Amino acid sequence: MKTKSTIHMLPTIAILFVILVSACGPRTPGVIRIGGIFDLTGSTSEVGIPYANGVRDAVAYINSLGGINGRQIELIDEDYGYNIERGKALYTRLVEEEGVVAIMGWGTGDTEALRPLIAADEIPFMSASYSESLTVMEDAPYNFLIGVTYSDQMRLTLQYILDTWTDTSRSPRVALLYNDTAFGLSPIQDGRDYAAAHGIEIVDEQIISLSTTDATSELTAMSATKPDYAIVQETTAAGSVIVSNARELGLETQIILLNWTADEKLIALSGDAAEGVLGTVPFAFFHEGVPGLKQLKDYAAAQGIAESTLNIRYIQGWVTMQVMAEGIRLAGDNLTGRGIREGLERLTNYETGGTTAPISFSSTSHKGVSSLKIYQVQDGIWMPITDFLTVQP
Repeated sequence: MKTKSTIHMLPTIAILFVILVSACGPRTPGVIRIGGIFDLTGSTSEVGIPYANGVRDAVAYINSLGGINGRQIELIDEDYGYNIERGKALYTRLVEEEGVVAIMGWGTGDTEALRPLIAADEIPFMSASYSESLTVMEDAPYNFLIGVTYSDQMRLTLQYILDTWTDTSRSPRVALLYNDTAFGLSPIQDGRDYAAAHGIEIVDEQIISLSTTDATSELTAMSATKPDYAIVQETTAAGSVIVSNARELGLETQIILLNWTADEKLIALSGDAAEGVLGTVPFAFFHEGVPGLKQLKDYAAAQGIAESTLNIRYIQGWVTMQVMAEGIRLAGDNLTGRGIREGLERLTNYETGGTTAPISFSSTSHKGVSSLKIYQVQDGIWMPITDFLTVQP
């Protein structure tokens, strides 16, 4: 009877096995599966689309050279529309059904929400979010950042203000402009704390939506507090509105844009109003011609990609994927999450050819870089006005 029951169960077991294998998607032997969670239609898609294209093209370039240790990369990416719940659902599908060994992520809110799952699943995760909370090893042991954290960008901006301040009769007065999302709020408290500790007066704060088309009322309210500087934590569209409206109002406040607002598109949208604006920029622009972008330039030429499309957001995606690939290469045949994590942690002063400051990870820190340059719009082009700066205590 026992033998007979076992035999009768075999077809059922076989069917279940086929279903499970099918649910996990087709597998190609010798292929490295990497997931992509991108914003292609949501409120940050203006910067999300070129970033995603940079990741995709970096994968194509790496594969054209033979892949990683002889294995091709299969990038499985999808749009999540900058929606945290959709991002969480996509993450689950990538891990449980697609069997990815690492993920290229995007936003602050979703990446922070995914931290417990990423840690439990042991999935190396490189997000386009540079939230400082993602560097807390106890909470995020599988998150890796190659961009300067938003909090360090804020600190560096305030440090730059102090270093260049010449009025000995008073302290500099600063306003903070940001959106009410996890991304927008990420550096604000750290900025307040740094300002208080260094004698900088925060005179105003204004919340401005990522989708704003008119910031006149917020800027008018800000101007009443007479700030010398306004630090902006937005993306390009909102940033361009702020810059344009500030010019229209005749404000003399020096505007300083953090990473996701300081790009080529801001100049295109703001025109002459962008002249003189400052930005904290962790990545090089294509027009700078740094050695690390030669591969990208050659690939674009071979593929017929117009150089005008190779903006700094594309470069961020390209470089981030290259760093992930280097960690996977160092993992060798141990293509588990833990193996890839250990590979990434072997990167010490990893050179990106001037595209970023050298990147280092270790078993105690996944905060890859802490230095950036301050840029200024001069004659319609972002130009560096400092060398790499690092936060001082």
